[in-house]
Parts: sequence; structure tokens; C-alpha cells
Amino acid sequence: MSGRTGDLAGSDEEREGDAVDRALAAFRDGLPVLVHDFDDREGETDIVYPAGAVTADAVARLRNDAGGLVCTALSHDAATAMELPFLDDTIDHPSAGSHELGYDDRSSFSLPVNHRDTFTGIPDDDRALTISELASAAEAAVAGDYDATDFAADFRSPGHVNVLRAAPSLLADRQGHTELGLALAAEAGLPPAVVVCEMLDDETGRALSKAAARDYATRHGFAFVDGDRLVERLG
Repeated sequence: MSGRTGDLAGSDEEREGDAVDRALAAFRDGLPVLVHDFDDREGETDIVYPAGAVTADAVARLRNDAGGLVCTALSHDAATAMELPFLDDTIDHPSAGSHELGYDDRSSFSLPVNHRDTFTGIPDDDRALTISELASAAEAAVAGDYDATDFAADFRSPGHVNVLRAAPSLLADRQGHTELGLALAAEAGLPPAVVVCEMLDDETGRALSKAAARDYATRHGFAFVDGDRLVERLG
């Protein structure tokens, strides 16, 4: 049997051809999608949600079943309207600015935030509120109805939800999970905000293998899609 077990029954080609459509349908329904980037990049699978659909249960799934860092990725236009910087541009410390990443030119991290209606910001319901409100803020920002002053009234930093800034032209500029997820959201007609969280292997502590991630998707009825398919279709 092929290792590609996460898509619909049929040939590998048929399954891969349907994968993007399944992912788009899932996103429109507010469901998570498993996105594998590229074997020669991070080689990781992230659980990706449209940010506006994230609930406390979704945050629990991300920390229990994925185990990586829960981040909210915003489009370049939304982040610019809210004046959210790249974090390494704001840190005055010798550790900042020279990442020497083996898989990219720079970090996408912006500010870590909490919504002002949260308490500590870390419980599932607190993080879900911050994430869903980031989606609302991003949607308003790209419509021209929300700026840095509005953001400061609603959010405080530092906090417990890491914000990521996408490249300006998404997949044409960069092909990380930030851009892959936001390209899905754009094609699905959703606000420019998605949640990404890396899937880790409980036994090794390393990235969950692609085969194991596909098996997880199959067991839970979630869509699985490869990054190259998203680039082909949405890039």
C-alpha cells in the first residue's frame, strides 16, 4: 500500500488531484487541514486552522495532538495596516538579526500578543479568544477599518499567541506554512488569518513523519495536502 493514505480512495494521482479541493472545502467549513511543506525545506506537517474558526477545543487539539508552537499568521497587508513589525527588527540584542536558518532567509515572527479580555492569556479559552479576535482584526484591517491604535486597544504585548507576518505576495515570495495556510484562506474566501502548529512525534521529539501525519489525518477524517500541490494550484 502507498504511504499516501490521507486522501480519498483511488490512485495516488487521483488522491493528490483532490487534495487541494478537500483542503479548501474543509477550510470553508472551519475544519483543520494538515499541510506538509516540503521534504527539502522544514520537512514538517502543521495542523492549520482558519483563525476565525478556532475554539478552545481547537487549541486543545493543537497542543495535545500537534505539540509544536501555536502561531497565528496574518497577511502582509493586514500586518502592515496594524503596524505589526518583524520581531527581529524590534529586538535590541546581539542575538537578533542573524538567524542563519537552514531553511529560510529570515524569521516570520512578529509580536506575541494576548487579547485584553483574557486573564493570563495561556488557557485554551484565552488563546482561542485572542486568535479569533486576530482574525476579526485582520479582516477589518485589510478593509481599511482597523489600524495600530485599534490594535493596541484590543491587544497587549507580550502575550501568549505568536503572530507571524506573511510575505507580501504569499507563495510567489515564500513557501512556508505561513504562506501556504494564508493562500488556502485567500482561495477559500476567508479572512487573512490562519493558525499553524507543527506536529511532533511523542517518542522521538522530532517532527512527525509525513506518513504518520497522513495516518492521523485518515483516522480523524481531516484533509491532508502537500505544499507542492498548493503551490501548483494557488501560487
